[in-house]
Amino acid sequence: VPNPLLAFAQVAKKFFIQPYAARGIAPEVIRGENVRIGEDPSIWPFVTLGDGVTLGARVTLYPGVFVGAGSTIGDDCLIYPNVVIREGSTIGKRVIVHGGTVIGSDGFGYVQHEGRHHKIPQLGGVTIEDDVELGANVSIDRATLGQTLIRQGTKVDNLVQIAHNVTIGEHAILVAQVGIAGSSTIGRHVMIGGQAGLPDHIQVGDHVMIAARAGVNRNLESN
Repeated sequence: VPNPLLAFAQVAKKFFIQPYAARGIAPEVIRGENVRIGEDPSIWPFVTLGDGVTLGARVTLYPGVFVGAGSTIGDDCLIYPNVVIREGSTIGKRVIVHGGTVIGSDGFGYVQHEGRHHKIPQLGGVTIEDDVELGANVSIDRATLGQTLIRQGTKVDNLVQIAHNVTIGEHAILVAQVGIAGSSTIGRHVMIGGQAGLPDHIQVGDHVMIAARAGVNRNLESN
């Protein structure tokens, strides 16, 4: 075969991954008002669904998942135990979220006045497009206004911090312990190595590679 590793992945998926089988909705699920659930769900005990939550078809929610009011989760998503999806979040199709991840926590926004820090209400949300995978204990902050956006096909490793109003382009790779500060924009097919740090309000173009433990201090052009 021309790509042995891809062939291995295809063989492993074909012969060793069990096909999806819906287990239904456990009686211990807590549901708010006007919750809509698609066909063939697998919702385990001790899941909490807030008011107005919408789930697509064949969604799996493991124990301890919290989905806040007004959030939407698309078809064929897999949400592992103890994931928190805060209110007003939008998650596309075929998204995988590993345990302990928090989507839509408040952005780190304060204004100093007379020696004290005053909280700026974080009124926006988070949008995660199709085919994204988020590792364990990832933190994605909700926007101050508008949306924090993770575009289609991006893969995020464990313990990554994505701050408020950040945009991550299509098919990017973020390795463990990457930190991206608020309002920065990352292009398509960008690869960021482990423990790299990016400040706020910068632009990283398409097809950029950032090595592990790098500190980015300026805009980076594409390629």
